Amino acid sequence: MGSLLVNSAPPSFWLSGHLQSLSSCVKWHRMESIANSLLDTYSDLLCHQCMILAMNSSFVDPLVQFESQLSIIESSFRKAFAIPSLEIVKKMGTNAEDSEELESVYMSIFNMYEDTLLILVSNDLYKLQILKEMTKWMNENNLYFQERVMVIISRVLSFASKKARGQTSVDAPCLGVLASELSLLCCHADSSIAQQASSGMYYLLSIAKCQHGDTDTLKRTKNDGSRMNDFLLSFDSQALPQTMNEYKTKIAQSVGQHLLPSLLTDFVWNLLKKLSSPDYTTACEAATMLRLTLESHAQKVTMVSKIVDAIYQQISGDFAHTMKHALLQVITLLTRTSPKKVIFQLMDYPLPADNTVILMWEAAGYESSVAPQVLNTILLILKGKPGEMEETLMDRRRFSLDATNMMPVAASQALCTFLPVGSYKKAVAQFFPQLLMALMLQLFYTSQLRVLPQDRPLFARDALRVLLNCSGLQEVDLALKKKNCWDQFSQVLFHNHGVYLIAKTLSEHNFPQFPETLHYLYKTSVEGPRRSEDSIITIIFLTELLNNFFKDPFPEEFLVLFRDWVNDSNPEVSKLSLQKIANMAPVINEIESACSLITSVLDAFLSKEKTVVIRALLTLRRLLGRLDKVTYSSLCTKIAASYCPLMDHNNGGIRSMAIRHFGELLRDMSQYTWMLNHVILGGLVPLILFLEDKEQRVVKACKYTLEICAGQLKWSTAYLLREENYNFELVVVNICNNLLTSNENNITDLISYTLGFMGSSRVYLRRGAIILIGYLAKLGEHFLLRDEMAVMFEVIDKLHWDEDPVTRELAEMAHNILKEIACKMTSSTIKQSFRRMFRFIYTKRLKLLYNWNRDIISSDSDKEIKSDKEDNDDDISTKE
Repeated sequence: MGSLLVNSAPPSFWLSGHLQSLSSCVKWHRMESIANSLLDTYSDLLCHQCMILAMNSSFVDPLVQFESQLSIIESSFRKAFAIPSLEIVKKMGTNAEDSEELESVYMSIFNMYEDTLLILVSNDLYKLQILKEMTKWMNENNLYFQERVMVIISRVLSFASKKARGQTSVDAPCLGVLASELSLLCCHADSSIAQQASSGMYYLLSIAKCQHGDTDTLKRTKNDGSRMNDFLLSFDSQALPQTMNEYKTKIAQSVGQHLLPSLLTDFVWNLLKKLSSPDYTTACEAATMLRLTLESHAQKVTMVSKIVDAIYQQISGDFAHTMKHALLQVITLLTRTSPKKVIFQLMDYPLPADNTVILMWEAAGYESSVAPQVLNTILLILKGKPGEMEETLMDRRRFSLDATNMMPVAASQALCTFLPVGSYKKAVAQFFPQLLMALMLQLFYTSQLRVLPQDRPLFARDALRVLLNCSGLQEVDLALKKKNCWDQFSQVLFHNHGVYLIAKTLSEHNFPQFPETLHYLYKTSVEGPRRSEDSIITIIFLTELLNNFFKDPFPEEFLVLFRDWVNDSNPEVSKLSLQKIANMAPVINEIESACSLITSVLDAFLSKEKTVVIRALLTLRRLLGRLDKVTYSSLCTKIAASYCPLMDHNNGGIRSMAIRHFGELLRDMSQYTWMLNHVILGGLVPLILFLEDKEQRVVKACKYTLEICAGQLKWSTAYLLREENYNFELVVVNICNNLLTSNENNITDLISYTLGFMGSSRVYLRRGAIILIGYLAKLGEHFLLRDEMAVMFEVIDKLHWDEDPVTRELAEMAHNILKEIACKMTSSTIKQSFRRMFRFIYTKRLKLLYNWNRDIISSDSDKEIKSDKEDNDDDISTKE
């Protein structure tokens, strides 16, 4: 009756009709007290309806309005559905007329409650949420008349489904939770309740279809049971279990098909909560419905991470949870469609993982169809470095409050669970190289951690052993155990050697995964690792594999890698690569790209790391010792030019090596002296000046190389370099006199090189440069121009204020020498040309200009800048 009224009469008509019914109830004073309670209930519901109508016509905030109306509706619910059943009410009448009137009032109470709901829903479908609350109220007390509640809910949903047709948008966010409640009631032991729930579910899904914008939603003219069968199976309380299962399956499929993702998520959430219900029957039904829904539509569920976390909280709070198996089954089903979300959440719990997390890992591992995605996700996590801090809290997508990224450690532990799963065997074989390298990297990162206690388990090591055993490499694991490799991995300094042992042992056992491992290493090396540590481990592992499976030289594509690694930003990588290149010296002539390989070594001379430069010098010398002369000669000029900048390096060890190797180059290329004359002259200035070096190894290297130069240029200088005859100024005079007869055209260049050393921070270089510049100027006085003299004067005059008194004295002497030369110069171009011609006819050998002896004139100033002695602990010999 109420349903018809709401469509045909205004609220005022309802009110007048109810007042007439109220007046006819005066004669109820003859009935018992329970009959009076019906009147009180009726009166209260009437007042409540008036209040709700008044709120609908007001301008109260919608949220406040709804909360107030919900409170009134709840009060009405507890009054209306707490009254006795109709049979009991009828028995209260003394005659048939009384019973009929009591029944009329009884039905009016429920009709009024229904009418109130229809009024609310007719104005706003959002208020269907009241129905969701009614299902909760209904289950609070078994005394409530549940069948009648379901009848009203079904009727209101029927009305709402008609109202929703043709609407462009339907705001009914409660449909997910309400659907979960109805789905459980559809399987109620009372067939009448189940039938009403089934009917309500039908109308609810009709509304849900409208949310998809489907305006042709189930056009029905009558709400008969036969039409219901088009969408849901009819309920039969006597049905066999197989029929019941089909019915539940149909409900789950229909819900998953028609609810929007957000609503389906609410559906799943509410069922998940039901698993903790004290009513075991309700929990079991919820578990069944949850399983059936996720089997068909898990891909539509959102907030997967939160669901996983909620399951963790439930199980960890009660490890003996009666529905633990059902909760874990949800993990399995979610992993099937959202492996990445599930795995990321499972890696974000405290370490080491507790029994709950391990159970959840096992549950995720049951879904073998997504094994590749699971392992790929774990590999993605293993790219992280344990202990790294998140950049910003906004960037974190995890639930843990700790900004420190420890997920890679958890991922290593998780692999100990996933890898042995039989259904993962194929996926493990597919990802073997990636897992192998990722775990070796994690083993290195973990060993450096200070976050975990000292006796922490090395999950990466354990996972690595599991990987070997799951991949048919049990013998490799045993061999490494005999070598005490696994026990020593906790030591940071052992790690690089441990990587070498693993590669060597794998090679010794001819592991069948070699081709794909080599391919992966090559691919990783070409693309470039994320961290410098990755490069170190990769190059160690790759080098050892190549050493065992290939004879030198390596295939060209791998040589390219080593060539590129020479100039890596990480000095350790550079040194490892240079060391391997040096080991290939015996086969250098068999390498097609020998020239480019040597060029890459020369580029390493520019490194800012002294140990890299030293290693490059040693590597180059070793290669040149085996290089064929034709190739050597084509590169000798470039190599010699690369040595020259290193002769002035601030590291004494590098200076001495560069100078000595320069001399050895000249000795090797004695047949090609004509090619190297200009290079020799380019290196002549540092060779002379560093004779005064404070480090004896540099002095010895200079004398060694100058003797070779003297021999190549046929100079009579060698005897002056011997210790008993050595005097710096005499050596300078002798070399300049030799230049006078053979290389006087290069004097201007030599002067330019020498001026560059006058700004050096080392006192002995400034002194030597002053002495040398005087002789070079005297030697080239017929060739120098006034502009060139002006430059020399400018540089020399700055040294008049040098902190070293000996340098000031030598600068004054050099200034006088230059002044004397300048006085003889002429501005006439013709006269100057005549002097140059005359110079070719008559030459005069130089004599001592300074008469300087460092042992007699002065000791080094107390303010002399200390030479760099940091070479002394390099422990790298300059001898070949």
